[in-house]
Amino acid sequence: MTSRTGAAVTLSACGKTFADGTRALAPLDLAVAAGETLVLLGPSGCGKTTLLRIIAGLESPDAGGRVLFDGTEVTTLPIERRNVGMVFQSYALFPNMNVLENVAYGLRVRGVGRAERERMARAVLEMMRIEALAERRVTQLSGGQRQRVALARALAVRPKAILLDEPMAALDAALREHLRGEIDALLRRLSITAVYVTHDQAEALALGDRIAVMREGAIAQLGTPREVYEQPADAFVASFVGTTNRIEGVVRDGRFECAAGVMELSPALDAPDNPAAALLFRPEAASLVPDPAAGLVLKVEQAQFQGARQKVTLLSPDGARVVVETPPDLDLAPGMLLGLALDPNRFSLA
Repeated sequence: MTSRTGAAVTLSACGKTFADGTRALAPLDLAVAAGETLVLLGPSGCGKTTLLRIIAGLESPDAGGRVLFDGTEVTTLPIERRNVGMVFQSYALFPNMNVLENVAYGLRVRGVGRAERERMARAVLEMMRIEALAERRVTQLSGGQRQRVALARALAVRPKAILLDEPMAALDAALREHLRGEIDALLRRLSITAVYVTHDQAEALALGDRIAVMREGAIAQLGTPREVYEQPADAFVASFVGTTNRIEGVVRDGRFECAAGVMELSPALDAPDNPAAALLFRPEAASLVPDPAAGLVLKVEQAQFQGARQKVTLLSPDGARVVVETPPDLDLAPGMLLGLALDPNRFSLA
């Protein structure tokens, strides 16, 4: 298969309220550039799958909502006329067909002749490096193989956009990470427009050119993975995308004071006095030092070895928990008192 560029997808005032009065999606505008991978990230029930189904044509937006592909309105067109590929968590493969027949199915529906659709199906199987599975039944495949077949079937019709709904949720962690890399490389090689639904933050950060973090039927933040992670729009985004530590205290005379001690603030921060401040930072923005060397002193509650790093949970005297990542060879034990040192460029005050 040759490289190609997908369609630009534009949504205008697209909301969704179901017949029982449940509002799944507030009216929103969204533009996905041609060839971009946009990840819809959020908890269950936040509206991300409803948004994906509106793009696909499986759901109609409320009155006034419009869906456009490359500037052409497709709002009233069903999925089979939008030329999109769909990949589901459940794979949705036909057990009565072998792999080749499954991959060729969309081409058959579109009226492609038998010889041509077999040639096209075999080409996409080769691209996915699963040509050896062509004659196997779906029931003979592993979960990872089934997911590759589902992706191959979606790509075989050469869609304008590919829509993926939690495609790896049923797979184990190691296989998810491996397939994540394969999917990312494939989408970039084909320059195809992709909208990818997930509740897995690691997946979102790895795959997305941009991430739309969703909450209660609305987009809480839209930005690059780095923007969403390092500059979260609010407390919800900060807590959902990665771990964010929060220490309550006060800012007085250029210092942050809390139950764990006192931290001098840089004059460049220009922090005004605040009787109800909060110190916010990611685990990787902190390091642990011998307690006399730092103003904030916490007690080690737990240290979990995770291979290349340790995840350390510490307790402040007021009961607040703080998570820090350390090198794996740092010798820690519950009850130890340690100082908390923060990168001055990687924390914020709220």
